[in-house]
Amino acid sequence: MTCMVRLQAVVSGRVQGVAFRWYARATAVRLGLKGWVRNRRDGRVEACVEGERPAVEGFAAWLRRGPALAKVEAVEEAWTEATGEFAEFQVFGTD
Repeated sequence: MTCMVRLQAVVSGRVQGVAFRWYARATAVRLGLKGWVRNRRDGRVEACVEGERPAVEGFAAWLRRGPALAKVEAVEEAWTEATGEFAEFQVFGTD
């Protein structure tokens, strides 16, 4: 039996204007995750993903690095049980 989890994360640093959301989407799709990512008005990026624990842990590790042009300073993480509410992974604009 697989352990399905949810990660809600807020990423701080130089994370807007560097294609962070699109790389996050590519990473999530590659890992088989569902959820979303969006820019926040305060300059941070927020993501919510669900999937098998090893895949979500891989996504969390990627968030701590980000794409090449990003400079991740901090990631706030909240882990809970998956709800199964997402059908795919989506990219949204600013909240």
